[in-house]
Amino acid sequence: MASTHPAPRTDVPNGSPTTDRAGKIETRGIEHIPEAERHGRPRELFTVWAAANVNYLSLVVGGTLVLMGLSLWQSFAVIVVGNLFWVLVGLLAVSGPASGTPSEVVMRAQYGIRGNRVNIAITGWAVCVCYVALNMAAAAIAAFSLVSKAGVVPNTGVKILVVVAIAAVTLTIGVYGHATIVKLYAPITVVLAVAFAVVAVCVVAHARWNYAPPAPLHGSALWAAVLGGISLMASGPLSYTNSADFSRYLPSATSAKAVLGWTALGGFLPGVVVTSLGALAATVVDMSDPQTGLESILPAWFRPVFPLALVLGTIALNAMTTYSSGLALQAMGVRIRRSLSVLVDGTLGVALTLYALLVSDFLDTVSNVLQLTVVLLGPSTAIYAADILLRRNRYHGPELADETPDGPFWYTRGVNPAGVTALLVGAAAALLCVDTHLYTGPLARAMGGVDLSLPVGMGIAAALYAALRARAAK
Repeated sequence: MASTHPAPRTDVPNGSPTTDRAGKIETRGIEHIPEAERHGRPRELFTVWAAANVNYLSLVVGGTLVLMGLSLWQSFAVIVVGNLFWVLVGLLAVSGPASGTPSEVVMRAQYGIRGNRVNIAITGWAVCVCYVALNMAAAAIAAFSLVSKAGVVPNTGVKILVVVAIAAVTLTIGVYGHATIVKLYAPITVVLAVAFAVVAVCVVAHARWNYAPPAPLHGSALWAAVLGGISLMASGPLSYTNSADFSRYLPSATSAKAVLGWTALGGFLPGVVVTSLGALAATVVDMSDPQTGLESILPAWFRPVFPLALVLGTIALNAMTTYSSGLALQAMGVRIRRSLSVLVDGTLGVALTLYALLVSDFLDTVSNVLQLTVVLLGPSTAIYAADILLRRNRYHGPELADETPDGPFWYTRGVNPAGVTALLVGAAAALLCVDTHLYTGPLARAMGGVDLSLPVGMGIAAALYAALRARAAK
């Protein structure tokens, strides 16, 4: 989409581009970033991703693995394997510097201009808004606890004020955009690391390292729990098919290996550490109510700090999510400024959060639905990764920005049959093999609940896309 704004000036002192400066609202949206406006180093990506992954939900997931019946060491193995999917997030990020565009635009190469609008609406925008609501609700619950400790009754009015306050901070970061995120997330990572280090000391001191479930799992039941746990762990990394959003301002000559490495490491390390803490904690406290359970083993002076750390980590995560959801809204064809699109999506997320917290069990429903997103996100990630490898990461930003029927990514009536077919077939195959609370596929049911949706869906989607793309090139 062509920019609706005049070309921003870049003739500022020290060559610092005016389009992307910390403390200034980012003026670029999904359009191509010219080389003159590129800046930064790949190591900055580490703290961007680390700050977003030192969070409450990682603790919850770690505790869930033990509650599923896995032993402590089985849980550790699942955590490491599940977090290896961050390598794919790093791979997708290399398309940012190469194209100078966000992931939402790069995927036009895989699905076509029109096909990608539908793809982004489902696998990008809708998923982002749902995660915003889930994460904001988690932050709000932690904040309600803090309010109660201060002697204030969290009635309906107070809850609304708390949610709005959290949303205001989150959306401010999202509106200011990329450079502000990069600048803020380095100190946020340090603060969160210190806070969770205190949690780690307390958890390790109390943990039962020899923990085993009362009724150890065997056979198909064990495999069902292991593969289900890996899918649960992988759902986090797989939700970040937008990693090029945060690398697209890097110069095109930036090392692809460095972009991949720093992005993957920023997600992998905190993912493994924080989720492992959740698993360890589950050996001594009730992780069905993680905040209350953990507070029982924390020192009194730290108990008010812990909810603040949970809120801060969730704000960091949600600011990135709202930022990308704004880009997704533009990529769907909605003619709106990036900063305004962030506010639109954030407002929708707040409305869903308040509805969930005050009216219904909406978030439980959304949480269950999101378990099924791996059916789409797995194949989508696999196709994106395959496209990068097949093209050797050669993307031309101005061509990707061309939405006309004469553009190279119009394909057939705006749709790339290779990408759409591979996604649908891969998702259908995954649906046959998935096992969730809402739905169990016939193959998963036949195998006693063993969930093979990730390897099957991703493998078939990538292989079919490569075959169809090669056939179209002949």
